[in-house]
Amino acid sequence: MKSIHQRIKKNILFIIDIIYPLFKNFLSLQTFRYAACGGVNTLLDICLFSISYNLIIRKHDVTIGFITMSPHIASLFLAFCITLPTGFYLNRYVVFQQSGLRRRSQLFRYVLVTLICIVLNYILLKIFVDYLGWYPTPSKILTTFFVVVFSYTSQTFYFFKASVTDKNLKY
Repeated sequence: MKSIHQRIKKNILFIIDIIYPLFKNFLSLQTFRYAACGGVNTLLDICLFSISYNLIIRKHDVTIGFITMSPHIASLFLAFCITLPTGFYLNRYVVFQQSGLRRRSQLFRYVLVTLICIVLNYILLKIFVDYLGWYPTPSKILTTFFVVVFSYTSQTFYFFKASVTDKNLKY
């Protein structure tokens, strides 16, 4: 009997691989899997950010102990608490299955790149919302585009460094 983890992985791969033929002339299978998984996790991140900002935090500052966070920064961290584990799961078990790295090494590297991404998100949100006066949700969407480029590059070429068999993965 397959574990729940194996069934989830199999179902995610099945759905992604059904759609892949539409993109196979433009993207390798691994790149498509990365884009699909990253896209879903990014959409989840933006939705959680918007829900947190508008419905949970209700556009008010959040004070935790001696630290006060603006609502858009608090929403960023709330969304991060969910998208960090989902993103790692998708990268480890769907996108970079044959990376050859131990789970602990992958987790450490993933958390490291994600922390860098959170800093980039923080800086860009502060610029867009606090200094330029833009609305938080569109600012988060624009910020996401910049962060995705960094994330893809760092994860592909360093954090989940693909093995030779991974690079030759064909549909």
